[in-house]
Amino acid sequence: MITKGQERCLYVFPVAEFARIAGQLREQPMTHKAARAYSRVFFASAHDEVPDKQGRVTIPGHLREYAGLNRELVVIGASTRVEVWDRQAWDTYLAESEEDFADIEEGVLPGGL
Repeated sequence: MITKGQERCLYVFPVAEFARIAGQLREQPMTHKAARAYSRVFFASAHDEVPDKQGRVTIPGHLREYAGLNRELVVIGASTRVEVWDRQAWDTYLAESEEDFADIEEGVLPGGL
């Protein structure tokens, strides 16, 4: 499953992981405004793409446009998903976020590594 991700990248999930996330979103109360907004974008832009015999996946036009995908792409592993980035957008994101990387660890990984 491929859908919009944060920071103008695309998220690619195995079907089982997409189903797990869908379940978590279904558990959110309909009165939770942020959950409604996230669900709308996440599900409305989701596509079930099957690789062809050479392992290639077609990315729908509106998702290519959203992520600004041109000729050069970057594909990264991000735990339970793959992210697809435009090369220039990824380089910019990485340059802007690397300074904060060391400071982020404590809040994201309680107890440290």
